[in-house]
Amino acid sequence: MTRKPLRFIDLVAQQEKIKTKVDAAIQRVLAHGAYILGPEVGEFEAALSAFCGAKHSIGCSNGTDALTLCLMAKGIKPGQAVFCPSFTFAATAEVVAMLGATPFFVDIHEDTFNLDPASLKTAIAQAKKDGLSLAGVISVDLFGQPADYAEIEPIVANEGMWLISDAAQGFGGTYRDRKVGTIGAMTATSFFPAKPLGAYGDGGAIFTDDDETDAVLRSLLVHGQGTDKYDNVRIGMNGRLDTLQAAILIEKLKIFPDEIVARNRIAAAYNDGLRDVAVVPAVLDGCTSTWAQYTIRARGKDRGAVLARLKDKGVPTAVYYPKPLHRQTAYKHFPVAGNGLPVSDRVAEDVFSLPMHPYLEADDQGYIIDSVREALAA
Repeated sequence: MTRKPLRFIDLVAQQEKIKTKVDAAIQRVLAHGAYILGPEVGEFEAALSAFCGAKHSIGCSNGTDALTLCLMAKGIKPGQAVFCPSFTFAATAEVVAMLGATPFFVDIHEDTFNLDPASLKTAIAQAKKDGLSLAGVISVDLFGQPADYAEIEPIVANEGMWLISDAAQGFGGTYRDRKVGTIGAMTATSFFPAKPLGAYGDGGAIFTDDDETDAVLRSLLVHGQGTDKYDNVRIGMNGRLDTLQAAILIEKLKIFPDEIVARNRIAAAYNDGLRDVAVVPAVLDGCTSTWAQYTIRARGKDRGAVLARLKDKGVPTAVYYPKPLHRQTAYKHFPVAGNGLPVSDRVAEDVFSLPMHPYLEADDQGYIIDSVREALAA
C-alpha cells in the first residue's frame, strides 16, 4: 500500500472543511466591492476581541507591520534599546533596527525556547552601562507558547519600560488566567497562511486595551491620517488589512477553538511517543500553546543525518531556527546580553520541527513517531 504524501501543514484539509462558507464570504465581498476597509474588517476585529478579550483589535497588513506599528505608536527613536530574544524570526528585531533603535539580544530558556528573565536583567544592566536609553521589551510567544510573563513583567515595570508581545505564533494561547492579546501594552500577531490562524495571503492584527493607543494605531496604518484623510497628523504607513482576507479569517476564526484543542491533542501524542528518545517541548503550568510548531531536540545526534533519514521516509521537517539572530549577517553587530547567548546557540544546533496541524490523522502521526524513533536510533 502506497502511503499518501504527508504535509508539514495541511491547509488543504482545512479548506475542504470550510470551503463552502469561505467561497460565500468571498462572493459577498465581490458583490459589495469594498475591497479596502470594507465591513468585514470591522466584523473581524469585533470577533477577534470577543475571542481573546482585548478591548481593541486592529487588523493590519501582516505581522511585521503589526510590530512596526506598535513601535511607531510608542515613538521609538535612535539611541533607545529594545530587548528581544535572539532565537526568533528576523521580524522581531528587524522592526527595531528599521526604525533606528537598537535591538539588544537576550537569551532564552532551554525548556520553553522563550525569553529568559535572568538574561534580560543582564542585558538591561549592560545597556545602562553602554549609555543606551531603555525603551521596552518585545517578548516572543515562540512556537505557540506564551512567554513567562509573571517573571518578565515586574522587570519591565521596575525599569519604566513598555512591553510588546510578539504573538505571531502564539495567538489563541493562554498564560494562566490571561489570554494572548491582553498581555503587555500591545500584542502583535500574524495571519500568514501557515500560522495557527492563517489567511489566504498576508494579514496581521494588534491588540490593546488603551483607547488612545487604538486611535493612534488606526491613524498610523492609514498614512497617519486625521479626521480628514488629506490632513495627515503624523507620519504613518499603508498597513491596512484587506477586506477579502478579513472575510476569510472570519470563517477561520469560527473553527479556531476546535483546532486549538486538536493541536494540543496531537502535541500530547507526540510527547508520549517521543519523550524517551528526544527532548520534547515543555509547556508552563497553567498555560496553553497553540503549537504553531512542534519542535523537538536531538541532542548529541547529527541533525542533518536524522533529517535525511526522515526525508527518505517521506516525513517532512523544518528547522526553526538554524542560526539565531545575533549570528546573522545583518544583526551580528548589535549587542547581546553578557558574554554571549549560549542557550540560543545550543538549541539552534539540534532543534527540528515535525508536521503539526489540526487535521493530522492518528495513523499518520503514528507513522511519523515511528520514523523519528528509527531515525534517532540509527
